[in-house]
Amino acid sequence: MNTTLPPVDRDGHLRELTDWSIEVAARLANEAGITLRAEHWAIIKLVRDFHARTEVAPAMRPLVKIVKEKLGAEVGNSLKLHELFPGSPARTIARIAGLPRPKNCL
Repeated sequence: MNTTLPPVDRDGHLRELTDWSIEVAARLANEAGITLRAEHWAIIKLVRDFHARTEVAPAMRPLVKIVKEKLGAEVGNSLKLHELFPGSPARTIARIAGLPRPKNCL
């Protein structure tokens, strides 16, 4: 198994969307101190689907709304997203999902 990551930008996001894979996501998550579980994967899939439709990685407010609509209020709230993806959830999820940095994220 190849343990090197594909090229990333200065913020740790993949330079090429096509370099993303489940294995790459797991390594990016591991670097962020996150062990991916079913809840994580469901959110990653939602964000990747959103990006496929809009070509935008959602910032925090739209992220909460999307997750709440699709997975329910128990997961679709900022506290739970911070618990699952510490730091800046929108940025962390985008990075693990192989997407560019969301606009309006610090």
